[in-house]
Amino acid sequence: MPYQIVIVDDTQVNLILFDALVKRLGDAQSAVFSDAQEGLRWAQEHPFDLLIVDYMMPELDGIEFIRLLRARPGREDIPILMITANDQKQVRYQALEVGATDFLTKPIDKTEFLARARNLLQLGDHRRKLADRAQWLAEEVQKATGEIVARERETVFRLSKAAEYRDPETGGHILRMAHYSELIARELGCSTQEQEVLRDAAPMHDIGKVGIADHILLKPGRLTPEEFEVMQHHAAIGYEILSHSASRVLQLGAEIALSHHEKYDGSGYPKRLHGEDIPLFGRIVAVADVFDALTSERPYKKAWPLDTATQFLRNGSGKHFDPRCVDAFFAGWDTVMTIRERFQDQA
Repeated sequence: MPYQIVIVDDTQVNLILFDALVKRLGDAQSAVFSDAQEGLRWAQEHPFDLLIVDYMMPELDGIEFIRLLRARPGREDIPILMITANDQKQVRYQALEVGATDFLTKPIDKTEFLARARNLLQLGDHRRKLADRAQWLAEEVQKATGEIVARERETVFRLSKAAEYRDPETGGHILRMAHYSELIARELGCSTQEQEVLRDAAPMHDIGKVGIADHILLKPGRLTPEEFEVMQHHAAIGYEILSHSASRVLQLGAEIALSHHEKYDGSGYPKRLHGEDIPLFGRIVAVADVFDALTSERPYKKAWPLDTATQFLRNGSGKHFDPRCVDAFFAGWDTVMTIRERFQDQA
């Protein structure tokens, strides 16, 4: 494909000269404009490889032309050759500041023109190749990173499922509450990255239950005060299991494990944190976890009706739960129902 060279000069003789010189470059074609405004519009909208622009033009001089063109996305690195007079040193300084790449002085020397034009076209080629190489490297890094993230997600999910064998909760619960958590984070305005890392970390919220004795963890009836005190230790156990990892997901899982049983009014455990002293993701997971626990059947209880569970959340807003998290949960209610239907417990 031939090089596309744009020539902007208000003098017709110069346009004819430059057009003829461009043809001598060989694999090149030109778009010529005697009106600077028209030339600028064309250069802003069409791809090209080199711009040749005169400084002395009415209405729009060469410096302003370059400034406006460089401000256009995708036009930051295209080579620009400005034509000036020998005594216009200050003009050349200004042109360099706004983005000129090289200069030619009048009267134009044909040999010099051809050499400088070829050099600038080669410079553009090298920049494109570097950009393509950088894009390729970025894509390869993204692929490799994606594979690492996928493996980490699988590890986290399998680690979370390990707790299932000691706890009557299900894999469906893990998936539902993780996606509920992601939904709440999205409604609260968290970044996409924050939403994703929360979704990946939330399933580890109760991993500490692996350290609780069976006669307490699996007790079908209500726990005694002494047994409940032992059960509360699972938050700290989960934190200890996860907190020393170098993984961002596991570190966040440790934070969630420690904080998702705190209550907004300060009556939760293990640290009796109050309000926004509770980490945000702990407050989010508290809503997601309790809602799914209430609406899921367990060997020791029937599932609550939806209206009863939703009323429980509303009644607990400002007491058990962060009001903002409760509001965010109900703001995405249609998605809540979709998640609930998608990740049903297997018989």
